[in-house]
Amino acid sequence: MSEDSPAARFRERVPESNVELAYAGLNTFLKGEPRDVEDLSGVDVGVLGAPYDGAVSNRPGTRYGPEAIRRASAWWAYLSGYKGGLTNMGTGEQVDFSNLSVADCGDIPVFPMDRETTAESITAHVATVAQRAFPVLLGGDHYCTYPSFEGFAEGIDADSVGLVQIDAHTDTVAESAVFGEHFHGSSTHHIADSEYAEYENVSQVGIRGYESPDFFDFADEVGLNLYTMNEVREEGIRAITGRAVEAAAEGTDAVYVTFDIDAVDPSVAPGTGTPVPGGLSAQEALSTMDVLGSSEAVGAVDLMEVAPTYDPTEGTGRLGAYLLVRFLEQKFAAE
Repeated sequence: MSEDSPAARFRERVPESNVELAYAGLNTFLKGEPRDVEDLSGVDVGVLGAPYDGAVSNRPGTRYGPEAIRRASAWWAYLSGYKGGLTNMGTGEQVDFSNLSVADCGDIPVFPMDRETTAESITAHVATVAQRAFPVLLGGDHYCTYPSFEGFAEGIDADSVGLVQIDAHTDTVAESAVFGEHFHGSSTHHIADSEYAEYENVSQVGIRGYESPDFFDFADEVGLNLYTMNEVREEGIRAITGRAVEAAAEGTDAVYVTFDIDAVDPSVAPGTGTPVPGGLSAQEALSTMDVLGSSEAVGAVDLMEVAPTYDPTEGTGRLGAYLLVRFLEQKFAAE
């Protein structure tokens, strides 16, 4: 902007013009600067959206998830810009978001009728970000986690990567008679079958509902670190999450975290494609991200399966954004 323009003179005269309201401006995550995936110098976090829901088995709509999460995240960007340093009344910690630099790289090119090309695109773009910054992926259906996981591993040149999955479902289906081998119920199977992972370094938290017959026998056989909602209720979410990330990190180069919003009880987060009653409370979900964000082993995170059209209150997208804010707060901004 020219220093002699009327707008520049107004902004100089009214310094409060630099405060951007939560509902104003571009919808980037945490109001981060728009950047290309190859232009992330000096940035802590590179955010990507994956507006794809071509691999769902139930209700579609997660293609609108990235935009909803970005829009909701603006509130925390506004607070941090308006108030400066903050006190998190939930954790009691001081938070300085000026220690966190976020760039939003926009949405990954997806191809609604071409799952394979979409997966290649996700892998390539996440790998590019991972070479330069901490990658955050906004989904999108949960199948997107598989190519994102591979992209992260490629980007950091890892030999092995652990996975912590916060979810209602295990996503370990090898093949479905209806949906085939590649859909959002198979992502963890493909991750564990990839060159970068095995089930011994996969931890799942919050599992409930129904799985295949003899699933517990399968979990024992392959070494899956399985923590059901019953165990969460018995032992507490912080203890369970700590054990989960420790198991995922053992012997690996880094840990990838994937949070499926349907891990949260649908009374709190109804905006998702396959809701299952009896899930995490909002506080338990936030505590999960506090623990994961404070782990040095974690090198990437995604937030998947937000389908905002099923939640007219917009609360699901808001919770999804806050989960990522709490994670990044612990990783970069907590004092």
